[in-house]
Amino acid sequence: MRADPWSDDACPIARTMSVLGQRWAILIIREALLGRSRFSEFRQRLGVASDVLSARLSELVEAGILQVVDYQEPGDRTRSRYVLTDAGHELVSVLAALGQWATCIGLVRTAASTGSSKPKPENPSESASSARTVPPCPVGRSA
Repeated sequence: MRADPWSDDACPIARTMSVLGQRWAILIIREALLGRSRFSEFRQRLGVASDVLSARLSELVEAGILQVVDYQEPGDRTRSRYVLTDAGHELVSVLAALGQWATCIGLVRTAASTGSSKPKPENPSESASSARTVPPCPVGRSA
C-alpha cells in the first residue's frame, strides 16, 4: 500500500479512505461484486490504464479486500484472477449506501434525464440488481 497521510490516522474513516479513496478502487470493487475477476475484465469494463489497474489491484490485495487466485485454462499459461475476500464482500453495503446517497441528492442520471435509452447489461446479475428499487431518502430529504 502506498504511503498516505491517512493510513496512520486514528480515525477509522480516514484509514478506510487511505485504501478506498484511491482513484479506481471503489469501481474495481464494484466490478468484483458484479462477478468480474480477471485483469482483462476490469480493464475492459473500466477503461483504466494497465499500470494504474495493476497498482490498484495490488493495493486492494495488500489491504485484504481482494485475494489472488491462480488459474489455468487448458493449453494456456497460469494466470491470476482477483476475488473478493470476506472483507471485500462486506463492502456491498458500503457501495449500496453510496449509491443510495447519490440517488437521494440527485447525482444519479436516469435515461429520461439524459435523453438516452438505458443500455442493456451484459451480465444477468446486473439486470437483477438494477431492477431493485432504491429505498426512500431519510426523513427531511428529497431526491
